[in-house]
Amino acid sequence: MLANKISQQLGRPTQSLLGWIVKKFLTRHNQVMEVNAVRLCGIQPDDTVLEVGFGPGLGLEAAASHLTDPRGKLFGVDYSEFMYKLASERVQGLITSGKATLHQASVDAMPLSDSSVDKVFHCNCYYFWPDLRAGAAEMHRVMKPGALMVVTLRTEQVAWAASKNLIPVENWRPESYMDALRATGFTDIQMEGNMDKNITFQAIFATASK
Repeated sequence: MLANKISQQLGRPTQSLLGWIVKKFLTRHNQVMEVNAVRLCGIQPDDTVLEVGFGPGLGLEAAASHLTDPRGKLFGVDYSEFMYKLASERVQGLITSGKATLHQASVDAMPLSDSSVDKVFHCNCYYFWPDLRAGAAEMHRVMKPGALMVVTLRTEQVAWAASKNLIPVENWRPESYMDALRATGFTDIQMEGNMDKNITFQAIFATASK
């Protein structure tokens, strides 16, 4: 019962005691992966960038620091009303200035235009999607031809969480996600190991087909 409640909060945190604990966990444990997802994207000053599943907003802040050109824009999509509220507070200045726009929405129904995004990144979230192919197809829709997507995760931690039923066991394997990317038009799909601050993590790269 408790594992199921934690799994629900990890996938869609609510404004509750467990949701607050999940927020503290994400803020502490996702920092390195968020920053590295942004770094590996190679964001240019005038890019249009999307983070899927932005959580408390750490990756949004990191990405915004690279968007120094007035044409640079930042979008974020997260299913959780609680995370949307927290992230909106964190990047309120960016929202007010028009640099950032956040949406509370599902990855498979994003309110973004076709072929509008240069870079996409997400961290520790695809295994909570109800349909990997639907989410991948929607990301492909909003990405410009040749646009890059980067995903960061720690496979050992994710495998452990799946073994404890803390995350859905069906979709966590990177191979399943990479298969969904291939099936929805992504190319140049690869996974590589990385290390930062003595933390080992994996990064998945994929390019939207031209």
